[in-house]
This record gives sequence, structure tokens and C-alpha cells, in this order.
Amino acid sequence: MIVYLASDHAGFELKKQLKNFLTKKGYEVEDMGPFTFKARDDYPDFMHPLSKMISMKSDEARGIIIGGSGQGEGMVANRHKGVRSAVYYGGKPEIVRISREHNDSNVLAIGARFVKKREVFKAVDVWLKEPFSKAARHVRRLKKLDK
Repeated sequence: MIVYLASDHAGFELKKQLKNFLTKKGYEVEDMGPFTFKARDDYPDFMHPLSKMISMKSDEARGIIIGGSGQGEGMVANRHKGVRSAVYYGGKPEIVRISREHNDSNVLAIGARFVKKREVFKAVDVWLKEPFSKAARHVRRLKKLDK
């Protein structure tokens, strides 16, 4: 599985740390930008390309997008067919586990201004390892998303 990463200015530092964390864990990581810090960048410029990749490769890839709140980033991602983005603000990783188990989320939006680094690493680890349950009710609901 390949993990695509993208951020805005508010998530830039956390993205670099997360890239290092994932690489050390043995994941193939592709950084979709930004590659230099620019305080006035616009998150859609980085979230759209990542979301297009996930839309095309949804069975073999996941995306992690990082912004100040994660909200706008998640909204951009969810505009793309086949992309199911969940937002994480910190705390127990149960919410990201459920987003995989019940909703087969393939993009995780992180609110960098609301999380602690150790929480993010734990949540990302849980999210990447949790399988989709494939329970009939969840499959049925997911089919309705892109209609």
C-alpha cells in the first residue's frame, strides 16, 4: 500500500514528521506537497491532486491530509468520487478505527492545531492497520455514497 501525504502551511511540519514516521515503519510514502513552507498557500492546491490519486487507486492507496483544522482539507477530499475522508482532532484513536471498520475511509484529515504528535502517530498506525469489516450493512451504505 502506498500512502500519499499533503498539507497546507499549518500542517507542513507535522507532514514532514509523519512522512519520517511512516517511512521508518516501512510504508511507501509519496509526498504531494507542499515541499517548502509558504504561509499563504491554499489547501485546495494540494488536496485536490492527492484526492485524485486516491480516487484512481482507492484499493491500493490511502491518503493523509493535514491542515490547521482538517475540515477544509476533508471537504476537498470528499468532493472526489470514491474518496471517503474522516477528520481526526486528537484523543483516543477509536474514531479513526471506526472510520475504517464501518466506512472504509481512505483519506484521513488531521487538524494539526488540535493534536499532539504522539496521538497522531498512534491514530495513523491504527487507521492504516484497521481493515474494512465488509459487513453487509456497511457495504450497502457505501454503495449509496457515490450515487
